[in-house]
Amino acid sequence: MSELAKLLPMALDLILLTSVVVLAALVLGGHRRATGRNDARRRVILFIAFGLLLALLWASLGAPDVALAEAAIGAGFAGALLFAATNALPVEAENKVSAARHAGPAPVGHGLEWLINFGIAAFAILLLGALWLSLPALDTDRLGPAVRTVLPETGVSNPVTAVLLNLRAFDTLLEIAVLLTAALAIRQLGPARAASAAPEGMLTALVPWLVPALILTAGYLLWVGAHAPGGAFQAGAMLAAAGVVLHLTGRSGGGLPSPRWQPWALIAAVAVFLAVGLAGLALNGVFLGYRGASASVLILLIETAATLGIAAMLISAYLGGDGGGDEAGDEAGQAPGAPR
Repeated sequence: MSELAKLLPMALDLILLTSVVVLAALVLGGHRRATGRNDARRRVILFIAFGLLLALLWASLGAPDVALAEAAIGAGFAGALLFAATNALPVEAENKVSAARHAGPAPVGHGLEWLINFGIAAFAILLLGALWLSLPALDTDRLGPAVRTVLPETGVSNPVTAVLLNLRAFDTLLEIAVLLTAALAIRQLGPARAASAAPEGMLTALVPWLVPALILTAGYLLWVGAHAPGGAFQAGAMLAAAGVVLHLTGRSGGGLPSPRWQPWALIAAVAVFLAVGLAGLALNGVFLGYRGASASVLILLIETAATLGIAAMLISAYLGGDGGGDEAGDEAGQAPGAPR
């Protein structure tokens, strides 16, 4: 019985690993008979399934923070972005893609395609197996013990949050700055995507319950990140999901502030992060250097601003434009999100 108990987790890990590799091959390989929008939607669905399996794989490896981020952002929000891009694919582009495929050289046979995908998957599993077998021989002196040594001084008990927002906060600041730059660039693409027509039925009935539940979940993930898996990125993804739901039910701005305030909402996350870093430089002589009793308060301040900023950045990316809501449409004398 004890041997079986040891083999079951290994079998589950092997099934997850094989499924992830096969799905990755399907996403990259595609289907030769499908063209245009149908083919794109199929790939997006496979991509979302790939992200969910990858989240399970991270959880099985003992990395719940990464698993939450992968499920919320890598699979969930990235899938929503890809679906939005697929729906925006013009019919002319579909026809050109289909014509190019039919006019080109004959594709390889379906059986040969599956054989190639299987070979790639088998080779990847072989490499990962070799890496797994070599892990015991690697040096066991890791960063974990060093992090645990200074953890009481960081203001949080979750080592992941301690590294991301205290010990290596400069890296996280640069990540948020990259997101800010991307969101500001997206706003220059033109008007935002028009809101969906208000649906009828189950979605409309669920919105009054779903949106508050997503907001409460975001607040919980923000608060619990100090001592358990969670934090700003996961909480921001939950808030952004609420914005996507609002957009799908007819709210053109996706819950964002009015267009004139949106750039400031995006900049606030980086501004608060920089302000805390400069305060640490003035008080301790170290940029983003804070220890002791004030560290927990400062980290919570950074994460709160980062949560709101990440949510605004993700919603702006989903809207795909300047985020003009109802107010923008009224000022322009046109329907929100209408082409200019």
